Amino acid sequence: MNEVSVLLLALIFDVLLGEPPRRVHPVVWMGSAIEVMKRLLGKGRTSGIVLTVAVAVPFTLPLLLINHIQGPLNVMISSLLLSAVISVRLLVTSALEVGGSLNDDIEEARKKLSMLVSRDTSSLSGKQITSAAIETLTENITDSVTAPLFYFILLGLPGAFLYRVVNTLDAMVGYLDNENRDIGWFPAKLDDVLNYIPARITGFLMVPAALLLGMNWRGSLRILLRDARMTPSPNSGFTMAAAAGALSVQLEKPGVYVLGDPSDELNSGKLLEAVKLSSMTLIIFTASAAGLMLVIP
Repeated sequence: MNEVSVLLLALIFDVLLGEPPRRVHPVVWMGSAIEVMKRLLGKGRTSGIVLTVAVAVPFTLPLLLINHIQGPLNVMISSLLLSAVISVRLLVTSALEVGGSLNDDIEEARKKLSMLVSRDTSSLSGKQITSAAIETLTENITDSVTAPLFYFILLGLPGAFLYRVVNTLDAMVGYLDNENRDIGWFPAKLDDVLNYIPARITGFLMVPAALLLGMNWRGSLRILLRDARMTPSPNSGFTMAAAAGALSVQLEKPGVYVLGDPSDELNSGKLLEAVKLSSMTLIIFTASAAGLMLVIP
């Protein structure tokens, strides 16, 4: 019962309070630790393994001490810590801000999008901005919400923080440029492994979410099965493809992937629908997880 309370309270805290201040944000601390250790270790693949372990240990093992705290205080501390490694409110508000700027100030929309994606946004059209915003929203509901919650359910707070360390490592060093190719190889592969199940669960949960919202649930399932493996990442395509089908749109990162069929036009209204779809998916995930935790001791 305590674990269910922690899960639900963490989501409530995140939705109501948003991200913690940077000075006490554990993900910011993770990023700082990664930068320091990366400078010390060099560029080899062995360095990538050492880097992963060196950052993961101090962010996970101390959390075992929380088990010695009993009662409501344990629930409160655990909920606040778990809420710090999920990002429901940030994902939703970021997408809505891009959508809010699309119709009135495309330059502002490009600027806001540039803070969410790695691609060059300076010359993107309104449709391309919408596509990129839907892509990053639907991909990151796994990275930033369902995956850390999945590992919390399996391994408690240390599991959620371990996942977040690996995901942050992948975001910072998981690139193929000369500087990061070797040191980032291990954390990038580990991130792929850790995301394998959560990405597929989240993608398939989008289908009933689309059904409940009156969206194209058949298209969601069809495009998920057809296009989920079209992305370079073995995982990110599952939620993006399911969303493309549910919204009856085509999502494209030029030169990299194309997901879905262009049945409907991409516009700010579709971005709002993507927010609703993502939110309903998270509600279904949370309800399912809480139910399983209550049924299975």
